[in-house]
Amino acid sequence: MFEQRIFETDFRVALSEELDRRGLSIRQLSEQTGIPAVTLYKIASGERDPRLSTVKKIVAVFSPHHGKFIALIAAKFLLDENEGVKIEANGTAYRIKGYAANSLEDCLIVAVRARNDGAAGIICAPILASLIEKMVDVPVAILKPDMYAVLGAAESIAKRL
Repeated sequence: MFEQRIFETDFRVALSEELDRRGLSIRQLSEQTGIPAVTLYKIASGERDPRLSTVKKIVAVFSPHHGKFIALIAAKFLLDENEGVKIEANGTAYRIKGYAANSLEDCLIVAVRARNDGAAGIICAPILASLIEKMVDVPVAILKPDMYAVLGAAESIAKRL
């Protein structure tokens, strides 16, 4: 995923890898983004650092958004069960898009990433909701475990005692 790769390495390297992976030339990327080819060549060569607006245009081409979605921040096992589920509210269809997180720091990072990806809202654990609401400008809802989940967890602990 290009968006994640740009945080793991130098933007120039991530751009080069993504162009190679997709078999795209800088000229083709220029046509798709509306960014002058000369600007992209300078970024690709390391002669110039990209502006945020330039990065956003490139990310939009490499990672287009397919419809409206609501972000679910949770552990991977929960995401596997809910990823791609579709719901409808007020005549608008939304899909659930998962953002895996295993620590508080991960949760905060993916909340901002979800907002930047265009999430219509975010679902997260109750302990995170108030903090995430202060960080993003989209509705935040809590994922409240039902009684069966609580009883299942209690049984799991009881078996280990």
